Amino acid sequence: MKRFAFFTLTVLVLVSGQLPAADWAQFRGAGATGISADKSVPLEWSDTKNLAWKLALPGKGFSSPIVVGDKVLVTCYSGASGNLSGLKRHLVCADRNTGKLLWKKDIASMARERASASFGASHGFASHTPTSDGERVYVLFGNTGVLAFDLAGKQLWRQDVGSESASRFGSASSPVLYKNLLIVTAGAESESMRAFEAKTGKPVWKTDAGSLNPSYSTPVFSKNAKGEVEMVISVTYETWGMNPMTGKLKWYAETEVDTNAVPTVVINEGVAYVIGGRSPGGRAAIRLGGSDDVTSTHVLWSKTGGSYVSSPVFHKGHLYWVNDRGIAFCVDAKTGDEVTRKRIGGQFYASMLLLGGNRLVAISRFGGTHIFNASTALSPVGRNRLSDTSDFSGSPAVVGNRMYLRSDKALYCIGAK
Repeated sequence: MKRFAFFTLTVLVLVSGQLPAADWAQFRGAGATGISADKSVPLEWSDTKNLAWKLALPGKGFSSPIVVGDKVLVTCYSGASGNLSGLKRHLVCADRNTGKLLWKKDIASMARERASASFGASHGFASHTPTSDGERVYVLFGNTGVLAFDLAGKQLWRQDVGSESASRFGSASSPVLYKNLLIVTAGAESESMRAFEAKTGKPVWKTDAGSLNPSYSTPVFSKNAKGEVEMVISVTYETWGMNPMTGKLKWYAETEVDTNAVPTVVINEGVAYVIGGRSPGGRAAIRLGGSDDVTSTHVLWSKTGGSYVSSPVFHKGHLYWVNDRGIAFCVDAKTGDEVTRKRIGGQFYASMLLLGGNRLVAISRFGGTHIFNASTALSPVGRNRLSDTSDFSGSPAVVGNRMYLRSDKALYCIGAK
């Protein structure tokens, strides 16, 4: 295997509690699938219709909101100019029912960011979505490190994740929780993945690999045919299956995901669906399990053409996504063949959402939100716009009968007042 070197430290770990099912506590919700069964979220909204509340944010960001109990949390940044000496990150907590600001934490940079102000401001200074175990919230802020707060806003711990490698785009992979571990992909910071005890911040393991530098994908977890849990992540030209308890590589498969690996893997019935890369990029289906190089044994199909930033959603045997050039795709998950390609215009970084089992929601950066029937025809249902003309690059969160969106200016709650 190319470009892979391991240094692993292991310690004994214990299992933590589970979150209530209603929470949307990580990037793309439970399992990072981008699926909500809720059928009561309004499909039409504007500044004057079905906008429950709006909260001004102290800065920009590409991260997505999460919902934990009665709280909505999101990150942003400010001061990204010149030599970045004034760069700050912000963690904002609002009441999910009223939009009232409950608390805000301002975190000054602890180490100089290597991303340029122009590229980093567009991609990497607040692109990591927070995650929560229901008691604490965890954020990754690039070279400033990973931090844990309680839900009242008290900082509990901070750990460095490195600042020695360089990426002009900054970093974007969101932290994830597995049992009592918080796992961070610090590709742009130190070409590594790291695990910490979620409660204390104590380092557990560290895995180094040069391929992680251009990986912005968020890891996901699923069981293979033997019942073993694997952590799956997309990197440039490969997909990896890892042991989440130790950080050790179990298997890898070659793919056509070139340049940067941004979209998160989607797993259904033991098959990992991978898209990514830049014009044309690639897509693949990989059966979980195996050891070492499984390219010839576990890759079910591999095709040219993918998505540069947004992650796919799986629905009734098909994969759906909108790429950064505004083209919506439906692909047969069994064969990888393209079923539908439809140009809708605009640019998309947010990942598609399956809502209520019958609607697909696609949020463009500057052109509003498109809604389609969740079928292979990708028939349009409607389009919604707010007067906010800033960047909407975060993916939506859904809890109850409400959907939460973020822009560079504000946090929005879509739903009946």
